[in-house]
Amino acid sequence: MSPTLIGEGEQASLAQHGMWITEQMGCGGRVYHMPLAIRLDGPLDVDRLLAACHDVVRAHPQLAAALAERDGVVRLVPAAVPPPIRFEDVSGFEDAGREPGELVDRETSLALDLGTGPVARFTVFRLAPERHLLVFVAHHAVFDGMSKDILVRGLAAAYAGLPSPALPLTYGEAVERENARVAELLGDAAEFWHGRWSDRQDLRLPGLSGVSIRAAAGDAVDFALPADLAVAADKMGVTRFELVLAAVHTLLAAYGNEDAAVSVDLSTRIEETRGHIGLFVNELPVPAPAPAGRFAEFARAVRDELRATYRFREVPLARAVGGVSPRTALTPVSVSYRRRDGSEPEFPGVEASVDWMAFNQAVRGTLHLQVVDAQDGVAARLQFNPLVLSRSGCESVADHLLALLRAVAAAPDADVADLPLPSPVEPSFARAGDVRAEEPSPSARGGAADAVPYLAEVGEIWREVLGMPEIGPDEDLFDLGGHSLSITQIIAKVRERMDVELSFDVFFDDPTITGIAAEVARLREEA
Repeated sequence: MSPTLIGEGEQASLAQHGMWITEQMGCGGRVYHMPLAIRLDGPLDVDRLLAACHDVVRAHPQLAAALAERDGVVRLVPAAVPPPIRFEDVSGFEDAGREPGELVDRETSLALDLGTGPVARFTVFRLAPERHLLVFVAHHAVFDGMSKDILVRGLAAAYAGLPSPALPLTYGEAVERENARVAELLGDAAEFWHGRWSDRQDLRLPGLSGVSIRAAAGDAVDFALPADLAVAADKMGVTRFELVLAAVHTLLAAYGNEDAAVSVDLSTRIEETRGHIGLFVNELPVPAPAPAGRFAEFARAVRDELRATYRFREVPLARAVGGVSPRTALTPVSVSYRRRDGSEPEFPGVEASVDWMAFNQAVRGTLHLQVVDAQDGVAARLQFNPLVLSRSGCESVADHLLALLRAVAAAPDADVADLPLPSPVEPSFARAGDVRAEEPSPSARGGAADAVPYLAEVGEIWREVLGMPEIGPDEDLFDLGGHSLSITQIIAKVRERMDVELSFDVFFDDPTITGIAAEVARLREEA
């Protein structure tokens, strides 16, 4: 069965809802643009390839969807603007000394609109008579890392004239089942994260001048991980991902970070969704004890913590705990690790090579380690925010991580104290990446007194949405356990009962009953 968008639209997943809110609050943008580039050498049939792109969109209609809020619920609906699928002849581009990466950057910079579409685009560039480049860019709300393999396999199959494989359930059915599992796990997840989660944003890194958990223009340092990591991981009884994560924790501790949580991207796919293009990932923190004793023992401790987290991998942290405001990075330092077991795609008559790590020139936090583990090696990239972390500092982190991993690969039973670790760095107290323009909050703009006539009605809406009998007028929505769904429901109820359309920014600037009531007063005065 192929997924379809029917009726009023399928309900968006919890991950999509959170990403939609982040975009509405102006915190997303290019950081959510996911590019993929396929180099095609040989006598390519361009029309056939463009038709294959159309076939993939028909098989995976999420690529032609938009997200719309209806009565407090965010749903997938057909986009007003479908994915552009086009051809452009740029013959001589490389001969003029230009790099194909410039075309990827150009396509990645183009707008993707979750509200109207497009949420994806395909462009086939002719570089020479028998040299082409297919650049695909999609919004993360409808695409994730594993979707890259599904997309490329689908394009190759369609180009070869093969039918798209049937999917066992629709995207909406998958979301419905996931939501049911989350509801069952929510209480246990809250208990699990109690005592494990602390929203700490202090950080020590070489070359660091501040801390960011919000999207910004990014830079990157590329390197390859040691080829013999797999052997060392097997000896320790951990996976390569768990070994790398343990190394990151060890390095952060060496810099002087205590109890630092590193957030990781965990796949939420189940057997029935392995063939779906879409967003099946959840970012969760993985704390670790202080590294001590044998590194192998520490790596197994990180393994145990990570695997304990797997039970709750579908539950967004903000749903389980309070105080998590909308952001593009859960913690300042994050890791994504994707293992590719498949071979390179086969397009009949042409030779294809894929850039699986095409960079969108943005970063979601302070420092993000991206790893793609494939049959031909383990590629790594440190993406960083140059406003708060210098390139030389990021290069030092890469060098230190590589030295540590090489030492661990050579001596898996080594003590942590005997490993080549850097000296502690001085703390950075500035948090330039989180600084917003100094604007008065809505309550200050309208004046607290102006909010008084609307405090009772706004307060009643908050109590209904949050299910709490009493809420103080100045209590923070996120500290009360509010999250992206709460914001959407509050906006919908205020619209219905008070005939006012709140912006999402007010929940970023002043997420209190007083702040919302003051904004209502201001909007009614302007009306």
